[in-house]
Amino acid sequence: MNILCLVKQVPDSLEVHMGSDLTLQRDFVAQILNPADESAVELALRLRDAHGGSVTALSMGPARAEGTLRELIARGVDRAALLSAPACAGSDTLATARALSAAARAMGPFDLLIFGRRAQDGETGQVGPMTAALLDIPCVANAVQAQMEDGRLSARQLTEAGTADWRISLPAALTLCEWSYALRLPTFSGLRRAKTAEIERLSPGQLGLRPEECGLKGSPTRVVKVSVRESGVRQTQWMTKDAVCERLSELVREVKA
Repeated sequence: MNILCLVKQVPDSLEVHMGSDLTLQRDFVAQILNPADESAVELALRLRDAHGGSVTALSMGPARAEGTLRELIARGVDRAALLSAPACAGSDTLATARALSAAARAMGPFDLLIFGRRAQDGETGQVGPMTAALLDIPCVANAVQAQMEDGRLSARQLTEAGTADWRISLPAALTLCEWSYALRLPTFSGLRRAKTAEIERLSPGQLGLRPEECGLKGSPTRVVKVSVRESGVRQTQWMTKDAVCERLSELVREVKA
């Protein structure tokens, strides 16, 4: 089976500021692979190892995201591509999904698209389901595990009430929760391959996207302010078990009164 993993570099810091052009300024902040995307890549590699095929990693971002893609090749990914252009800067979730779905069509066909359920620097959880909708394929969001059974994808979804089990036909999309799967370490052979591997470069024009469909021009929403919630905002107090029981008893008496 041919699998496409959609991955993102995110800031390894809370110190990210908004520029005058309404884009996040990331140039001087260390970047890491989005934590939820680690689960997505590991699941893709496990499915490939069990059922054959290939795993492609695709990222939309600045040129330096190539480093993350080479790291994923070292960990076992077969193919990597970077969609990078100034016109993509400031893309909201819809513009991002529009670009990723166009890239998936151009590079595919793929049997399965796997995303992290949310980006650490955005927390929307919208890009995966939006991309699936634009490709007109089913999507299970917030999955914690998945496997192929009798030619169909079986996935367990985390919900507000617990979990739900789904079986869907391919092609399909999946978004993985953080820490669902621990991403494997690089291998020596993978590190050697990563040094010389070709990272395919994509541009909006190659994908048939018009300028008004990309970046800020193609985004119906804007992020106009970012802020950091300092640690310790919630006041906490260490209490013994007896003290907790006593406090709960007081609350019950107050309610009854």
